[in-house]
Amino acid sequence: QVQLVESGGGLVQPGGSLRLSCAASAVFFSIDVMGWHRQAPGKQRELVATITSGGSTNYADSVKGRFTVSRDNAKNTVYLQMNSLKPEDTAVYYCNLGRGSYAFWGQGTQVTVSS
Repeated sequence: QVQLVESGGGLVQPGGSLRLSCAASAVFFSIDVMGWHRQAPGKQRELVATITSGGSTNYADSVKGRFTVSRDNAKNTVYLQMNSLKPEDTAVYYCNLGRGSYAFWGQGTQVTVSS
């Protein structure tokens, strides 16, 4: 069992920035794929970004050019740098670890973009 703890959410004005962190309770394996997902009120959870152990990244079209996912394997931590935030980015952001057929989720952190 791997526990994931997100932090860094909050209230920010449109155009602002936030950095989310996700700390894992165990070391990363080479097969691990880390991801960030989000769920806005009344909507389904959607993929935001993923990063492999080798550093390959993938982004949803809606965040390309604004969000950057990174990982620090020595600290068992994944980050999501969010710039040029828009009101439509408001959601609960969840960290996810995919390990083969297993998936682990954090408890989520709220991001609210509003003036």
